[in-house]
Amino acid sequence: MPELAEKIIASPESLQACCATLAACPVIGFDTEFVGEETYHPRLCLIQVATPKGLFLIDPFATGPLDEFWKLLLDPARLVIVHAGREEIRLCRLWSGQTPANLFDLQLAAGLAGYPFPLGHGALVGQLLGVRLSKAETLTEWRRRPLTPEQIRYAFDDVRYLLRAYERLNQRLNKLGRADWAKEEFVRLTQMSSPEDPTTEERWRKLKGAGSLDRRKLAIVRALYHWREEKAAQLNRPARTIVRDDLLVEIARRSPTKVRDLQVVRGLATRDLEPIVEIVQQARQTPLEKCPSPTEREQDPPQLAMISGILIAVLGDYCVRAKLAQNLVASNNDLRELVRAKLASEPLPDLPLTRGWRAAHILPRLVSILDGQHAVRIADVHAEAPLEY
Repeated sequence: MPELAEKIIASPESLQACCATLAACPVIGFDTEFVGEETYHPRLCLIQVATPKGLFLIDPFATGPLDEFWKLLLDPARLVIVHAGREEIRLCRLWSGQTPANLFDLQLAAGLAGYPFPLGHGALVGQLLGVRLSKAETLTEWRRRPLTPEQIRYAFDDVRYLLRAYERLNQRLNKLGRADWAKEEFVRLTQMSSPEDPTTEERWRKLKGAGSLDRRKLAIVRALYHWREEKAAQLNRPARTIVRDDLLVEIARRSPTKVRDLQVVRGLATRDLEPIVEIVQQARQTPLEKCPSPTEREQDPPQLAMISGILIAVLGDYCVRAKLAQNLVASNNDLRELVRAKLASEPLPDLPLTRGWRAAHILPRLVSILDGQHAVRIADVHAEAPLEY
């Protein structure tokens, strides 16, 4: 592999020249270094870019506005290569108001091409290209200047192999006939990284203890969660510093009607007590049919776990044969939802598994087992894919 030119971009003039170079490249690699522990919106500290001939480190602390750079990512004629690029998508959205138009995510592509998912950057480069990367600077302080030689080397290495990895994975996807599958996943990743994505509305369900609440109290948790997110964004502070996760659930459990009800709860800022009570009162008025349904199903029949286990095994067997990462195809909970719908004689649930390439190529195999159209047996206990249908 020829040596790539390495340039550090640390002035408005050099940024302009860099963007002119990138504008002539139909494919670029893109990565960022940021710090997000102390703010709601991560602080962008460094941008790394790869082209077929050179690597660039763009220092946003020294270059001034990056508008011209973000415009390059928004051009649908330019393919942007990332690895596990959710944060890069979010940063692009934060600073430009839009997401990259044409994206290729190496981590997702690898999962569709027979590699484990999710596979870290260093592991992917190692398995795909036989190159060993150092991860010594993973927790480095990227806000401090000047950057050390070790930081600079690490930052360049983060994009040095992106284009080569893309070429290998793209060839493999095309050989497997999964290029369209990958494009679908890249669009889904972009949508999931955007504030408008419907799945972001459900993040409050991951709060520990929320699963034990009834529908009315779930409505309160949901309202409190969204209030906290909006306030954290306005103040640019981590959401947990506004109100801790466990306190959101505790407030919903208590369902306070006046400020005094919250004064006995440790960890709440006095200035927030009145707004919290107002939020709770509004949520309490939500019609029952519009309150969230509990996700935990204590009423599930005992055979659900057994049947789901069979589908999990069938999916695993198929993914080995098809060279697919099983946890990229479907979660165990997706399969349980499939079984629940069957037991209740309901239509198929709206899941990733019931849409797109999964619905066309994976779902029919699972449904044929679930409907009793195919039988399964263990054909060879020594085989990596031991089942026979």
